[in-house]
Amino acid sequence: MSEKKQESVLAGFKAFLMRGNVVDLAVAVVIGAAFTNIVNSVVKGIISPLVGAVGTKSLDGYTSCLKGPCGIDAKGDAIGVNILWGSVLNAALTFLITAAVVYFLMVLPMAKYLAKVEQRRRAKEGVQETMEITELVVLKEIRDELVAQRAHQNGQYGQVGQGNQGGQAGYGNQGGHAGPGY
Repeated sequence: MSEKKQESVLAGFKAFLMRGNVVDLAVAVVIGAAFTNIVNSVVKGIISPLVGAVGTKSLDGYTSCLKGPCGIDAKGDAIGVNILWGSVLNAALTFLITAAVVYFLMVLPMAKYLAKVEQRRRAKEGVQETMEITELVVLKEIRDELVAQRAHQNGQYGQVGQGNQGGQAGYGNQGGHAGPGY
């Protein structure tokens, strides 16, 4: 019984993994990790030196001393309480660049594509609705025409025994001419 239960658990886990959302998430994590390395390299190799041209070579060098004396001892450890706002600025730049690239290269094109697909779908539905409405209008016109013809015939042809000339069967307003009795 435990073997059967284990098979059902494995089958359920496999079904969970093969759902579209989980696979998409796994692909996104892998691509995101690779993309993060690219963005970090761009920030570290291009952006940070450009921003650092104003002061230090690296943004990581921008610090403020909160409680002194601040500095680095002989072992390389920090002395005092430093605010490392250069590292925060570096991380913020990395985030902004990552967000901009993801938005302009992935989100915006996908949104435009989905809008086009939706527009095509609506246009297709609109044509189908127009065809259905057109069919309905034509059928209503046919019905109205048949009703009008029937009314015209009932008005033109008299009932048997209801002609204008002494109860003769015939056309209603034609003065007793013999005709079909309706």
